[in-house]
Amino acid sequence: MTATATVPTNKIGLTKQDYVGAKSTLCPGCGHDAITSQVIQAAWEMNLEPHRVAKLSGIGCSSKTPTYFMSQAWGFNSVHGRAAAVCTGAALANRSLINLLASGDGDSMSIGMGQLVHMIRRNVPVVYILEDNGVYGLTKGQFSATADVGSTLKHGDVNEITPIDPCTLAMELGCGFVARSFSGNPKQLGTILKAALAYEGTALIDVISPCVTFNNHDSSTKSYKNAKDREMPLQELGFVPYYDAEEVDIEAGEAMEVGLPDGSRLTFRAIDKDFDPTDRFAAMKAVHEAHDRGEFLTGILHIKTGKPILHDFTHTVDEVLATIPQAKVKPGPEVLAECMRELM
Repeated sequence: MTATATVPTNKIGLTKQDYVGAKSTLCPGCGHDAITSQVIQAAWEMNLEPHRVAKLSGIGCSSKTPTYFMSQAWGFNSVHGRAAAVCTGAALANRSLINLLASGDGDSMSIGMGQLVHMIRRNVPVVYILEDNGVYGLTKGQFSATADVGSTLKHGDVNEITPIDPCTLAMELGCGFVARSFSGNPKQLGTILKAALAYEGTALIDVISPCVTFNNHDSSTKSYKNAKDREMPLQELGFVPYYDAEEVDIEAGEAMEVGLPDGSRLTFRAIDKDFDPTDRFAAMKAVHEAHDRGEFLTGILHIKTGKPILHDFTHTVDEVLATIPQAKVKPGPEVLAECMRELM
């Protein structure tokens, strides 16, 4: 008699398959699917309850991503560039939600720029995954706002317009968790995703994610080959989840450690010993200098815990708004009349 193999489960009794969504319809080899795999792995390891997760997206190849993980989670596919605003509304309506937003460079850095800027200002609790390939893949490969100067399209057009860097923009706006990774570096990306899920506030992760159909040739700066050649990891990252945090000791002086709000711990073993991710201005300088050298830094570029979040600014209640009785949210004409008298 053959023993039945046991499928591993996480601490809430779910298998990894419970975090998988629909089958991907993206092009074979698309970097976005590698990101999806790491989202599934991180969500399983972090024991997320799928019914507490809200998946938000806009328009573009990147915005298909939420379809491919956690089918039992809530989902809202908004119009182009508006996922940040919808996410802010969802957070206000139910502060117990875990918000995961998937967007692209076109969706975030052009039509959705204003939405993203104000999301960061308000420090909305969300893991914002920016799948960055430098082109509009869904409309056949035009340059996006993150395309590097000198990068070419496969039919020969050269980009001459200065790009927008999502990470330095986010740091300038005061975002407390800013990271950059590469879809071809699953170990690093998985660690960053887990740390972002443990962070409280807006966590922006710019992931270089090559478009295999329109932007994966040798003269593209966002191809697999170019990204591998130019990637410069900043740290060896370690993540100790909250449920193991009491059992793992980090030797003093071996690594820099940052405590996260849920009790998890993030460790940095610096490759560049002069880099301090808690120093926002130094991080911005490092990114600019790397860009001038033709490199892109990966890892956690900046982290600052303890910043006020959306709910501190707006004094939202703990209850889900939809569960509050009408008598409480609609006090009646007498109260309105009193308000009007005070304004007269």
